[in-house]
Amino acid sequence: MKDPSRVCVDGPLEAFAPGFVAELGRLGYSPLGATLQLRLMAHVSRWLAAAGLGSDGLSSDVVERFLAERRAAGHRDWVTGRAMAPLLAYLRGLGVAPAPAPRREADTAAERLLERFAEYLAVERGLAAGTIWDYVHAVRPFVVELGGDGELDLWELDAAQVTAFVVARCPRQSRGAAKLTVTALRSLLRFLHVDGAIARSLVGAVPSAASWRLSGLPRGLEPDQVRALLDSCDQQTAAGRRDFAILTILVRLGLRAGEVADLRLDDIDWRAGGLVVIGKGRRAERLPLPVDVGEAVTSYLRDGRPSGALDRSLFVRVKAPHCRLKGGVTQVVVSAARRADLGQIHAHRLRHTAATQMLRAGAPLAEIGQVLRHRQLLTTAIYAKVDRDALRQLARPWPGARS
Repeated sequence: MKDPSRVCVDGPLEAFAPGFVAELGRLGYSPLGATLQLRLMAHVSRWLAAAGLGSDGLSSDVVERFLAERRAAGHRDWVTGRAMAPLLAYLRGLGVAPAPAPRREADTAAERLLERFAEYLAVERGLAAGTIWDYVHAVRPFVVELGGDGELDLWELDAAQVTAFVVARCPRQSRGAAKLTVTALRSLLRFLHVDGAIARSLVGAVPSAASWRLSGLPRGLEPDQVRALLDSCDQQTAAGRRDFAILTILVRLGLRAGEVADLRLDDIDWRAGGLVVIGKGRRAERLPLPVDVGEAVTSYLRDGRPSGALDRSLFVRVKAPHCRLKGGVTQVVVSAARRADLGQIHAHRLRHTAATQMLRAGAPLAEIGQVLRHRQLLTTAIYAKVDRDALRQLARPWPGARS
């Protein structure tokens, strides 16, 4: 049965079923998807009636009880909070179901400090939500160590305590985690000084994590691998056209995954052939729009992007609700690489690919840095090592080796 109007909803939610069907249609659900949502609504309504509850009883705790009993009864599908999200959003929008429980306030001085630090990173530094979570997670052991569950006395914090924390923690971490720890700790100490919690800046007391800048070699894809990646997209389908456009942008312009997810329809200037990208620090920068990128995006907009998209995000979910793709950009790359038998590849690998392709085409490092939007030329300098033929001319013969 693929007609949601034929699903019988009895109980407290019966009166809201027709409106929910209309809302699912507005969100872009297919008849089958809407039918499955109505079946879940019918189960919720029967469960509420059996429990002696009305529609206003769907609090967060009650929803968890319902899902737990549904799982215990042997159901394997539609047993998570994500499955309940469309129904709850609709009922809460009508004021029928209670709003979700407010986030529990931090009950320790350490957690309150970390909340203020997270707000500082968002408002003053303009960092993305994922980066903020990483920073707070990295410095939480330091803050908890200072105060435990009691009050924090930061005024007497000194350089020895800062250094001791880094020396004790970083050797047990990977190189990447250690670099994150010291970076986040410097940011926290900078915030504490600006906030007036410590008498003087202790940023200089944070030792650097052992790292050799430019020691690695960028791992870009070879041209035949790029072709295989793009060819893995079935452009006869809406999902394939969307994925092809995303991969083309990543390979040709070297955008980060989050930057692609943040693209909006208004960011493309078709007349001037340009693209506005919101990068790190929420900086808006303009890039040229190559012909092949424009063609891929146009094909997606004409025959792939759902007409019922809920906002003006460029790339949206294929399945309802048709909202911003969010973290799905990385999954697009991973899935395409798997189809092309290229192993595990993530979006940042395509950023390296874009840089190495420009270098092989003769672009100078300064121009590559402009496309990648590097703040320092030294960041781009790592790609100089990719041009091995040019480097051979600079290499001196090893002593004793035959020339």
